[in-house]
Amino acid sequence: MVITVFGLGFVGLTTSLGFAEYGHKVYGVEINRSRLSGIQAGRLPFLEPGLDEALTRHLGDRFIPIGLEQLRRAVIESDCIYYCVGTPYGKDGQADLTYLLTAIDQTLEVRDANRYQVLVVKSTIPPSTTSLKIIPHLQEKGLKVGTDIGVANNPEFLREGHCWDDFMNADRIVLGVSDDRSSEVLRQVYASVKEPVCCVSLNTGEFIKYLSNTLLATLISYSNEMSMVADTIGGIDTAEAFRILHMDKRWGGATMASYVYPGCGYGGYCLPKDTNALYAVSRTAGFDAQILRHVIDTNDHMPSFIAQKIIRAIGEDRQQRIGILGLSFKPGSDDVRDTPSAKIIQALLDAGYHNICGYDPVAIGEFSRHYALPIDYVADYSDIISQSQALVITTAWPEFSDIRRRTDKPVVDCRYML
Repeated sequence: MVITVFGLGFVGLTTSLGFAEYGHKVYGVEINRSRLSGIQAGRLPFLEPGLDEALTRHLGDRFIPIGLEQLRRAVIESDCIYYCVGTPYGKDGQADLTYLLTAIDQTLEVRDANRYQVLVVKSTIPPSTTSLKIIPHLQEKGLKVGTDIGVANNPEFLREGHCWDDFMNADRIVLGVSDDRSSEVLRQVYASVKEPVCCVSLNTGEFIKYLSNTLLATLISYSNEMSMVADTIGGIDTAEAFRILHMDKRWGGATMASYVYPGCGYGGYCLPKDTNALYAVSRTAGFDAQILRHVIDTNDHMPSFIAQKIIRAIGEDRQQRIGILGLSFKPGSDDVRDTPSAKIIQALLDAGYHNICGYDPVAIGEFSRHYALPIDYVADYSDIISQSQALVITTAWPEFSDIRRRTDKPVVDCRYML
């Protein structure tokens, strides 16, 4: 295939040479004349292990660095055009799309209107940017996306200092696509890779990049806040505490999905008790740990949020019978202390939904003893399916994974397990 890549910074140059390594012909467009001339002479503009050898291998053969004066030929030849230009954020935190939209306009000025090509944003852009800003921008120019031209995003997950290795040994390829035709073109770009290629919606593709980066940012800030808590309380060897934390087998032996996965909120005995206790002792000592406070606030807000999600899904008929699947705070346990199920049921009752029944493989007895909620209990999974008009999964017991095969009634999966 032939690909044009706008921007030859860390991401753009790595992407260009990576595609060349795949066997594609790549035009790399750079408007900075000094950087362009250096790359054309075989010099990297920054230090990146492995990228210098790749530049030597492909320069003048599969990789052709060019300026805007040669853009027409490159775009006309290309099957897809990649954008790796800056999207800085302004004072309000919003991404500045000036460079991106300028590059798109430069592409449109020279493209062959009779040829279907895919415009692919590799620059980091917030979720909904393609659908709310880029596609309307193209439509204003008379282009019909999916017919005249394709639009997609292909977020990068590159670490500076490891760009080449991260590109050539990626853990996953994410393609946010607008239509099947664009999806097919991009699958051909990555036809030689062994890594999973995940085709998702435009918004999902954009979101995954932010999901990844904000998790890292949150973990770093959480660690820093914990160091401030430790310093405020005093008498704590922070470095040693973190070194011992890192021995926790849940991080060495568990998958990321064990904890980094959405649900109804945390429950049980330890997490609610300890999170609240640490926040309280830190505040008493004189430091208001904002991340901890927001963790608690988010968890406290989850039941009402989930209840509203259920109501949107099942409708306003408050007489319908709602079956709650799962009463313990997590599968494999009969512990119902601070279980999200109880809070969600209470929120539904408060909203006027009083015809509720509940089922759990092991926790019905514990739940009924702990909570004086005016609901019915059903002892059999099949019975609650037959008795209910709508079903809600609030605990991810494995046996609930077949629910959509067993009934066509509305099922609200609050554990994202189906």
